[in-house]
Amino acid sequence: MNVSKSGYRVFSANSTAACTELARKITERLGVELGKSVVYQEANRETRVDVKESVRGQDIFIIQTIPRRRRDVNTAIMELLVMAYALKTSCAKNIIGVIPYFPYSKQCKMRKRGSIVCKLLASMLAKAGLTHIITMDLHQKEIQGFFSFPVDNLRASPFLLQYIQEEIPDYRNAIIVAKSPSAAKRAQSYAERLRLGLAVMHGEAQCSESDMADGRHSPPSVRNSTGHPGLELPFMMAKEKPPITVVGDVGGRIAIIVDDIIDDVEDFVATAEILKERGAYKIYIMATHGLLSADAPRLIEESAIDEVVVTNTVPHEVQKLQCPKIKTVDVSMILAEAIRRIHNGESMAYLFRNITVDD
Repeated sequence: MNVSKSGYRVFSANSTAACTELARKITERLGVELGKSVVYQEANRETRVDVKESVRGQDIFIIQTIPRRRRDVNTAIMELLVMAYALKTSCAKNIIGVIPYFPYSKQCKMRKRGSIVCKLLASMLAKAGLTHIITMDLHQKEIQGFFSFPVDNLRASPFLLQYIQEEIPDYRNAIIVAKSPSAAKRAQSYAERLRLGLAVMHGEAQCSESDMADGRHSPPSVRNSTGHPGLELPFMMAKEKPPITVVGDVGGRIAIIVDDIIDDVEDFVATAEILKERGAYKIYIMATHGLLSADAPRLIEESAIDEVVVTNTVPHEVQKLQCPKIKTVDVSMILAEAIRRIHNGESMAYLFRNITVDD
């Protein structure tokens, strides 16, 4: 394809190896060259963006991968905002952000006196000039409602299902596992597509720090006599989860745990140990976004987990060097096809064929 006549450009929002590698794969599939720009940090750590070619009247796609470290996450957001604003002031026709993993997506609900940071970020992106977003497997699909412009929430499940069928020997003897009841819908979708059984983990090993956040101790279990004398709230018992149990038979089976994000892996490691005790002889984890924070590679390497399979939505090359159990599935194909269809004004329905809302 002739770049000068294509009517669109693809830019990388930073110069890190992971982002440029994903952008290179996408542009190779599209048959275009990567847009010429420079993104760097000045001595005072301010972000500066220089676009080296004309973008007037064109569709511009910005590829931005989000690193796992907090400081790098916030830097990546600023890079995206500054580049979008630079393209907006350069009279680009449409500015589409290609953000495979949307940051702060876990902060999409009100917690006590906190804030819904995901909504704030959506507003900032719109203000900076973005007119459309392509992302993948949002933590909660309702996040799409935070945006004032279109959001295409692509799915990684077809690629992960293909990996299971092609790379896991005897996968017909597997069972899909949800590590919590909240993940049961996703696990059920995988199980139905693969014609496999389903198991669900329920309960918790011990009281966690999230107990206070999820409201199980609110309102208090004792009546408060200091309030208004005419106001008597109903007595509310505190929540209490049972010990961890496995609903479903995993004995003599391959256990495949599915989720959207694998970050802190303690829960996954504990789930794997229980599945081993219940007779599972191999344990796989399938997740779209491999954040793999802190000591995740070491914990995975020392655990009963046989393999962790994630996509390349988040850079994790260092973690792969630390833990050979981590495998990567490339999803650049669907991102490139989404870019082509959006620019040509084609329907996106083809990318969601046979994919249910629960995937």
